Amino acid sequence: MIRVVLVDDQALIRGGFRALLEIEDDIEVVAEAANGEQGVALVREHRPDVVLVDVQMPVMDGIEATRLIAADERLAGVHVVVLTNYGLDEYVFQALRAGACGFLVKDTEPADLLQGVRAAARGDALLSPAITRRLIAEYVARRPAPAPAGLDALTNREREVTALVARGLSNDEIAAHMVISPHTAKTHVSRAMTKLAARDRAQLVVLAYESGLVAPRGA
Repeated sequence: MIRVVLVDDQALIRGGFRALLEIEDDIEVVAEAANGEQGVALVREHRPDVVLVDVQMPVMDGIEATRLIAADERLAGVHVVVLTNYGLDEYVFQALRAGACGFLVKDTEPADLLQGVRAAARGDALLSPAITRRLIAEYVARRPAPAPAGLDALTNREREVTALVARGLSNDEIAAHMVISPHTAKTHVSRAMTKLAARDRAQLVVLAYESGLVAPRGA
């Protein structure tokens, strides 16, 4: 059973998401919060698999809530998905940097919402490659960041794998591209994440763009 906490200041949004999620046999909404502060407290209490968090809320916004959840070692198994009205904005990038595993627009199709929750629960990065490239490219172009610590420690294989992750390839697709086994691809990804101190694949994508492994204006 996938356990979910909803964090949004609009009761109608929470109610709509709850109705969609609880129809499913494998998903349970265990708590709701109207702001980030309440959300963090409920996440610590219930330790869900997935948290759906609005970006802009009173008392504490979704970015700070995401940062607190990601920084809590006791919540290492909790996956945060950011909800946005716009799909592309600076807040989403900041949330990814804070530790979110991906984002969904609030008017997403029901099937996409359900797929997203299940993907997040598996630990997959919930990122559309095209949208992610545009989002991060725009942000990095405006605010260049220093190369992340650990970049020099990556092997050539790990650099190549990191770049492929940033382009949206799964482990199986990386394996086919590099003519290696899926297990070896997964190992390279895991080692790159460890060396770059990336919480998950979403942060690895961000670091790949910030470090220049993938060109901000590239394909």
